Parts: sequence; C-alpha cells; structure tokens
Amino acid sequence: MNTVELHMALRTLPFLDARSDLPEGMLDLRTGPRRKLLVWHPEALEWIFRSDRRLLHPGSNSLLPLFGARSLLWAEGERHAAYRRVLGPPLRGRQLTVYTELIERMTRESLDTLQAGSMVALPSWSRRIALRIVSAIILGAADEAALVPFTRWIDLALGSRRRTLAYRYLRGGLPRSPARLDRALVRQAKAHGNNTPPTLAALMLSGDEPLGAIDDGELRDQLVSLLFAGHETTASATAWTLYHLARDRGLTADVRGELEAAGDGGVDASRVPLLQSVIQEALRLAPPVTVAENRTLTEDTELLGRRLRAGTTLTPSIYLAHRRRDSFADPRRFDPERFLGAKSSPQHYLPFGGGSRHCLGSGLALLEIRMITAAVLARLDWECVNPRAGVPELRGHAMAPSAKLRMRVTACRV
Repeated sequence: MNTVELHMALRTLPFLDARSDLPEGMLDLRTGPRRKLLVWHPEALEWIFRSDRRLLHPGSNSLLPLFGARSLLWAEGERHAAYRRVLGPPLRGRQLTVYTELIERMTRESLDTLQAGSMVALPSWSRRIALRIVSAIILGAADEAALVPFTRWIDLALGSRRRTLAYRYLRGGLPRSPARLDRALVRQAKAHGNNTPPTLAALMLSGDEPLGAIDDGELRDQLVSLLFAGHETTASATAWTLYHLARDRGLTADVRGELEAAGDGGVDASRVPLLQSVIQEALRLAPPVTVAENRTLTEDTELLGRRLRAGTTLTPSIYLAHRRRDSFADPRRFDPERFLGAKSSPQHYLPFGGGSRHCLGSGLALLEIRMITAAVLARLDWECVNPRAGVPELRGHAMAPSAKLRMRVTACRV
C-alpha cells in the first residue's frame, strides 16, 4: 500500500473532501502494473455503468473475510445474474407492497416503547428497526437469539474505525462471524421455508434454476451479506433523514402536512414528493457507502483521454460524485428542493451504485425510510439534543451519523 492509499484508508472523509473540487474527476490511488483509480467524473461513471458486464468485480479486500468468498456481493457472470434473477423480483415494484404491514408493525412496536422524555440514540435505534425488518424478509422472523449476536459481531468488526483498521492492516482482515451464529442463521433460514410471501432464504434454497442447490457455506455467505447490506445502509439513511427534519421545524411541518394529505403512511412515493426529496437529499449528502464496487478492466481502454491497461481497477466514488459543483450547486448545503420536480441521471446521482451492480434492495430501502419517517412524524415530537454530533462516521464503507447523536422525545402525538 502506497502513501496515497494509506492516507485514504486512515483519513477517508478528509481525504475525499480535499479532492472534491478536482475538475478531472479521476485520481490515481496506485500506479504501476496494478493501477487503481478513484473515479467520479460523470462521463467516466456513465462509461463504467454502460460497460459493466464486460468488467470484472473483484470486491473489497477488507470485507471479503467478513462476508465470505461466495458472497453474491462479488459473484461474477452467470452466478451473479442468477442471484439477481432470484432475489430481484420480490424487491422491486408493486411486489414491495407485501412488506408494508411488516414495516408498519415493527416500526409501531419500536415507537410504542418511547414516551415523553425518552432519550434516543438515533443511529442505533434506526439500525435495530431496519435489522428486524430485513431479518423477517430474509429469514422469516426477527429472532433476537440470532440478531443480538449478529449485531455484536458487526459492531466488533465495524463499530470502531480504529478497530476496523487494526483488523484490516494488523490482524489479517476483519473477523468472520462465530460458527455458532452461522449455524443459527442457517437453521432459522431453513425453518421458515413455507412462509407467505416466501422468504428470500427460501427462494435461494428452492433448488430450482437458475441457482440450483446451494450448500450451507454458500447460504451463510448470502445471509450475512444480505442482512448487513439490507439494514446498515437503510438505517443510516433513515437516521440522516430524521436528523435533517429535526433541525428544520418548517420543513417538518410541510412534510407532516403532505403525509396527512396522502394518508397512506408514506407507502406511495408519488404522493409525498417533498418527503421523497428530503430522503434523496439526505442520500446525496451522506450516501449509504462512500464508494461503489471496484471494477477491473478486461482490455486496454481509453477513458477521458487516459490510456488504461487491462487489469486497471476503477473505484467509483459516490461521495465525490455527489459533491461536484457542476452537478449540484452549493453541494455541501442541505437543500431538498433541488430534487423537487427534477430527475438526476445515474452518472450524477448514484446513492445505490449503478450498472449491473445497482443495489437490489434500493426500492425496499426507500420504502422503509419513507414509512419509518412517516410513523415518527405521526407519533412523536422530538428534538436533537446535540446537533453537532450530526457528522458522518464510517462503518466499513458505510457512512452513518455519529453514534453519539441523540434525540429527546418532547411529546407523543397519539
């Protein structure tokens, strides 16, 4: 690892902020035969996403020990396409409506524990709700016997930036989940095979094409990957949305009025355009992850006037793409109106990645964020007691608000 890569690893956000105004939108992280570039220029991103199926996706060296070598996150070719064909349909479009009752119920159960005067650690609170929801969708139930050790393991690996870096660079990689947890997840996945609608685990275990039979080791890799990706990013975006609303009473009143007029708890995005814009802007300023998946060139390529050899790795920077001044005026300012009545192209705005690796659960994530936010605004008045803690912290590649961020419930509305 050279000094540039080390600087980015040790001081990721300051490193990126210092380069946000570079007009070329590309930066060499590593030179030589294993060249690696950070990329955020819109034309380069458009080319990557358009050419995605011709590229390789080597994945993350730091996360590979965590999620396993057979994780769908770095599956290639037909295997990757097979997972998307199996898991994609229930996670998009009208089929998402089967999850609305589940999201509403689990959010209500969490809100029922709060009363006037309650102090809420916002990031961990939203993380608990999102994990319970996605575990029910993947496994069939939110079993605390599995979720508590899962949370403990993820926090051990990613909860402290210093500890994460120590694992990565001094201990040979992030810690794998305990064998006891793996067995519990696989057992729970198999125990709910007759649920209606079918769980995502049941779809993977059907034995049908295009996946065919998968063994317990491959199933474990998919379960921990889906549980993490399906809750960590959603929880962070939910926390950021609620944080920004808590800081602007006028905006909160407008969103409440919109939700009351819509009357569906935030289910239909087209009926709550202001709330959707608030969420989009929260995702722009603090995207769920700072970078999209690595792509490796399979042939010599010219990109933005640079001659790049086969084997060069391109890392799309979501964080920097969202801070380009020629894409977003005054890019560090929170301004939901920039999304009202406007549609951003995927090379400018890519909170869920793009190309063939676009996040499978993006539609579910947005539905959850809308519904959780709608339920909070209907049930509570609360205030942020330490707004200066509304700063990003990295959990692996994910970007969450500081764990210190606190909300105090001032009134229960119903």
